[in-house]
Amino acid sequence: MNLIDKGFEHLWKAETEKVTVAPLTEMFPNLTVEEAYQIQLKVIEKKVQQGQRIVGKKIGLTSLAMQQLLGVDQPDYGHLLDRMEVKKGQPVPVEGLFRPRIEAEVAFVLKQDLRGPGITIEDVYEATDYIVPSFEVVDSRITNWRIKLADTIADNASSGLFLLGEQKFKVEDVDLPSIKMDLYKNGEYMNTGYGTDVLGNPAFCVAWLANKLAEYNIYLNAGEVILSGALSAALDVEKGDHFRAVFTQLGEIEIQFI
Repeated sequence: MNLIDKGFEHLWKAETEKVTVAPLTEMFPNLTVEEAYQIQLKVIEKKVQQGQRIVGKKIGLTSLAMQQLLGVDQPDYGHLLDRMEVKKGQPVPVEGLFRPRIEAEVAFVLKQDLRGPGITIEDVYEATDYIVPSFEVVDSRITNWRIKLADTIADNASSGLFLLGEQKFKVEDVDLPSIKMDLYKNGEYMNTGYGTDVLGNPAFCVAWLANKLAEYNIYLNAGEVILSGALSAALDVEKGDHFRAVFTQLGEIEIQFI
C-alpha cells in the first residue's frame, strides 16, 4: 500500500468510525502538499461513489494570521458536498461532528465556469451569479486540531458544514473589500472582520482558487458554491451555542447548535 492509500485509509477510518486520528504528518513526516491533495481527492472520490455530490469548493487559510500560524504562504482548498449544507432554521446536532469551529464568510454562486490559469478578479465578477453571507463550520478529523498544512489539506481543508444566507446580492452592487462582519456568540459580540482581511478582496480568493485548481485539472463550474474564506478568527462550537453574523451590505445570518 502506497502513501496515498495509507493516508486515505487513515482518514477514512476517522470518517466511518467517528473517531479522531493522529496527524498524517506524524505518520509521514515528509508528506508533501501535492500528496496531501491526492489523499483529499481520493476521499472525495469515495464519497461521490457512495452517492454524495460535489456542489462547490471552499478556500482556507486566506488570512495572514492563519498562514503565519501554520507556517505557510498560500491558502488551501477543499470540496463542498451536498450533505454538508445546512438549511436555514435547521438546528445542527454537534454529536455528528468532531471538534467544530465556526467562521463567517462571503459565498459566491457561479453562473459561468471558471477555468484557470489566468483567472482575474474581473473574471470572477463576470462569472458570479450572486453572493450571499455564509457560515462555514470547520471541523477536523485530526485529534485536537494538531494540524500542519498537509494535514488540513488531506482532511478536505478541515471541512464540516456550511449554511448560506437566503437573500441574494449582485456582486457588482457590493463593494467587497469594504464589507464589515461582526460575529456574535450567544448574543455576545466576539470579533470583527473585513473583506480586505481575505487576500484584500474575497473575489481575489476565488480567482486564486480557480488558478490553483487548474494545476490538478479541476475547474470551478457554473452553479457551484464557493466559500471565499473566513473574515475573522474561528470560534469554538459547543452544544447549545447560537451564532449570528452581521454583514454590512449583505444583511445577517444565524445558526443554532443542539
